Amino acid sequence: MLFVADSAKTKITEIIQDQHLTDDYFVRVSVTSGGCSGLSYQMDFDNEARPNDQVFDDNGVKVVTDLKSFLYLCNTTLEFSGGLNGKGFYFNNPNAARTCGCGESFAV
Repeated sequence: MLFVADSAKTKITEIIQDQHLTDDYFVRVSVTSGGCSGLSYQMDFDNEARPNDQVFDDNGVKVVTDLKSFLYLCNTTLEFSGGLNGKGFYFNNPNAARTCGCGESFAV
């Protein structure tokens, strides 16, 4: 399961409204090689399902990831932090053994 915190839900809803996205759009999350810790998160809005997509609906937000990325993201919570010291969207990932200082990459 992938989870969406209230803070992330609020920001996702705001972005969807600001960009005038239709109801068929969802949040796509994936993990790619790269970053200072070895693996990086990617997040975008998408409206096309792919084979082997894993689909989750938490807190009223549809989150989709590919099967390979889900192995790294299982039980991860998408969160958002705003303000002067905020870091935007970030992932609270219990599978990460270490993360980099910027929070953009991780290792398992």
